[in-house]
Amino acid sequence: MKNKFISILVPCFNEEANVTLIKNEIDEIFFNIDVDFEIVFIDDGSQDKTILMLEELAKKYNYIKLIEFSRNFGKDFALKAGIDYSKADAVIMIDADLQHPPKLMLQMIEQWKAGYEVVYAFRKENNPDAKFFNKVFSKLFYKIINLLSDINLENGIADYRLLDIKVVNQIKKINENELFLRGMIKWIGFRQIGIPYVPEQRLNGETTYSNKALFKLALHGITSFSTKPLYISIILGLSISFIAFIFYLIYVFDSLYNDYAISGWASVIFTIVFFGGLNLIVLGIVGVYVGKLFMQSKNRPNYIVRNTNIQS
Repeated sequence: MKNKFISILVPCFNEEANVTLIKNEIDEIFFNIDVDFEIVFIDDGSQDKTILMLEELAKKYNYIKLIEFSRNFGKDFALKAGIDYSKADAVIMIDADLQHPPKLMLQMIEQWKAGYEVVYAFRKENNPDAKFFNKVFSKLFYKIINLLSDINLENGIADYRLLDIKVVNQIKKINENELFLRGMIKWIGFRQIGIPYVPEQRLNGETTYSNKALFKLALHGITSFSTKPLYISIILGLSISFIAFIFYLIYVFDSLYNDYAISGWASVIFTIVFFGGLNLIVLGIVGVYVGKLFMQSKNRPNYIVRNTNIQS
């Protein structure tokens, strides 16, 4: 490992109170092992003093690198930018809020030395800062995505991982408009191993993941790696149509046999509303896939870098 070079990627969004703390934690680990390293902070359009603090750190320490986005593009694209700029033998991704225990990086490096090309962390306990709804939604999300997509994600898998240069080079080739990095890394393959961890208490600030963001993440994850929802829509439509046809025949024959007129405006209205809602759901599923194609066809850059001190 003496001649190996590791790049630690730290995405930041309004983390002014944490950037110095995470930098010190990383220093404490890597200054005590025989590995060359750099810390790459990616500012994802922060609205506080995060960028000012990062610029000061970059002036003081030559191993501190900075990538500043022109606006907020999202955490996955912040990590993608760090990967695109990387020239290291491996990259380690870690959140700036210190909920990912930095000492776990030592275990990741040991697994890397053992031959694994992807070493990822997953929570074995719930996030102490997460709200009750988010905890329930998180478990439900992983169950649904594993059921409906072609990848398998452990419950609580995090954006805390080590990637070998072989994996990094493959991710550099990917140019998806809606990037779901957790799923993408699983899809890429190579030799992978997971390490369980217990999340730490967030020291400063608040989580930026809202319920809306979690729902959007789930939708991206499912539709990015499978077309099963489209097939389910077809099966659902055929099944309900067949059942409705059978019940209609039974209703008609029963009316003729017992000699009474078919009536019931309430049941008719209910049926119309039910099938109208079903049609909207199916159209919505199709629309999501069509919308992804539309956005991808624009070929816009996934992120825009306003400033960086990384030499090309």
